[in-house]
Amino acid sequence: MKKVLLFLADGFEECEGLIVVDILRRAGIAVTTASVMGREQVVSSHQVKITADALAEHVEPVQFDAVVLPGGIPGTPNLKACPLVTETCRNFYEAGKLVAAICAAPSILGALGLLQGKRATVYPGMEDTLTGAEPTPGEVVTDGNLITSRSMGTAIPFALTIAAYLLEDPAVAEQLADSICYSHF
Repeated sequence: MKKVLLFLADGFEECEGLIVVDILRRAGIAVTTASVMGREQVVSSHQVKITADALAEHVEPVQFDAVVLPGGIPGTPNLKACPLVTETCRNFYEAGKLVAAICAAPSILGALGLLQGKRATVYPGMEDTLTGAEPTPGEVVTDGNLITSRSMGTAIPFALTIAAYLLEDPAVAEQLADSICYSHF
């Protein structure tokens, strides 16, 4: 079974985190949400309280096949400030494991130098944070082992793209899209 580590920080965008968790779990992919806040409860950008599966400092990233960063403000800066998050992204990228980020979170990948020569997308107006990348229009952009997406409104195709990538089978994602009545995948 594929395993995904999804980091959560205060101020994360609810849909960008939880839609990904929901869809990946429906696809049979194990997802662990990990709080970087030093406590299991995380407060979203719209003041929704979420209990993470684990504290980030208690997970072993090497056990996972992918890392996912939801966006949101101040969630993205909170994630960027966590050395475990940035180290995990860098290590996964270098190991060829999937690194996925949505909304403002691709800016973290840009700051780490992971987007050099890659195609990527980000929340509109933040393209200058994609340091070294070729900003690319579209809901979801895949380049090698990087998947980026634009915003809450693209969370479903972002999650479906992650599922197709990890399962190496676009048909599974298409069937899942059909099962949730999502017709744009």
